[in-house]
Amino acid sequence: MKFSTQEEYGLRCLLLIAKDGGERGLTIPEISKAEGITTHNTAKILRALRLGGFLESARGQIGGYTLSRKAEDIMVKDVLDSLGGRLFDDEFCNDHRGSVNICNHSIDCSIRSIWQMVQSAVDGVLKNLSIKDLIASEENLVSQISNFRSVETIKL
Repeated sequence: MKFSTQEEYGLRCLLLIAKDGGERGLTIPEISKAEGITTHNTAKILRALRLGGFLESARGQIGGYTLSRKAEDIMVKDVLDSLGGRLFDDEFCNDHRGSVNICNHSIDCSIRSIWQMVQSAVDGVLKNLSIKDLIASEENLVSQISNFRSVETIKL
């Protein structure tokens, strides 16, 4: 199980823009160079982030990308959901049922239960983290995550 490069680069681009914090914003070439991503991929990722409601863009000589709202109001879970979706969702069993119309294990499936628990744990962490939290040092972030008291429980 792994996250896509679009999700990774999307978060990196948002962090760079949030750290910049300038009213002018950052251009595609500036972001591309700073993150080591091709300008084509940077443009594609920034478009997805803009359509997801996380960025605003301005054209022209003094144009660039800025956050559409405060960094503390942009939750990591929402960004990842927008860029790539969830690790597990209700359609998973339909998409991975094999060559039959209905999954052989649709009634009593321990595998589905595992994925639901993993997704619940991931959601429990990500829904409490904002882009502002990710700007902090790694040590502060790890400390914050370890202080989460509860992870969403799943009803099986």
